[in-house]
Amino acid sequence: MRFLKRAGALVLAGLLLLSLAACGGKSNEKQGLTEVTLCLDWTPNTNFTGLYAALAQGWFEEAGISLSIVQPLEDGATAICAAGQVEFAVTAQDSVASAFAREDPLAVTAVAALLQHNTSGIISRAGEGMDRPAGLEGHVYSTWNTPTELAMMERVVTADGGDFSQVTLIPNNIVDEAGALRENQTDAIWIFYGWGGISAQQSGLDFDYFYFKDIDPVFDYYTPILIANNDFLENRPEVAKAFLSVAARGYEYAIENPDEAARMLIEGDDTGSLAGSEEMVKASQAWITDQYKAEVDRWGYIDPARWNAFYSWLNDNNLVENPIPENTGFSNDYLPQ
Repeated sequence: MRFLKRAGALVLAGLLLLSLAACGGKSNEKQGLTEVTLCLDWTPNTNFTGLYAALAQGWFEEAGISLSIVQPLEDGATAICAAGQVEFAVTAQDSVASAFAREDPLAVTAVAALLQHNTSGIISRAGEGMDRPAGLEGHVYSTWNTPTELAMMERVVTADGGDFSQVTLIPNNIVDEAGALRENQTDAIWIFYGWGGISAQQSGLDFDYFYFKDIDPVFDYYTPILIANNDFLENRPEVAKAFLSVAARGYEYAIENPDEAARMLIEGDDTGSLAGSEEMVKASQAWITDQYKAEVDRWGYIDPARWNAFYSWLNDNNLVENPIPENTGFSNDYLPQ
């Protein structure tokens, strides 16, 4: 369930392989700094502004960390992190569920929430009745056709009194959501508001939108999240804590200085994916600033009740290979107090 176009996939793949080869053994020290690699789940975007702001200002180096940021080959951030090729990676609670539902769970732990709430939902053309889930009846929805996605869609439509079987499903191969809606290629699309919604605003599209979390609180799961390799957490907890302390400082800076932080993100993007999108990035940053901490006091905090509720829903609906036990896969212990 992604929201930003991948740019230069082959170039990024090469960069990742070179970066991983370069970092090799993670115990290596370089100029007195501990080498740490973070694998994003997508190209740089405003979910990650705090990290880029901290990097631009040298705060990781001040904490004794030499940070490299890389992108996965294709949805491989969790596997790379579990294998110990990177210390940290970005994913989402729904995406990482399969890693915890195995007979041999992957060795990763969620250590921070990059945003406090699930900002995803359904965008549609304004005035056609799809501002609420039941209104999707008789309309076309573009789907990734994954079990969890379809179960969530059926749940919100049914909860709103609709019949999901009356929604026409077509494959989601859309890269420009606003354009697809404007050209009637589809009627409804799952997006993340911080990029897809702001992009639609910037394009001048008149649209309706509803959040999944507003229909059923169980869908207020954490996305995106920062995960870490378990061996790294066990063997180098002081480095993990130092990393997250700097990350929190970076996100606090982005909250207080959104325009300057957006500039740092754009300048720090070595993939070229943000080139020419300065106004879009600034608009997204202005909106997402309030999402980093929302109502909590500590950036990164994961509420056990919310985390467990979503995995319980997956368990109850047989959407995972094996039930995920309560309190599996996350920890707040590495966040700054």
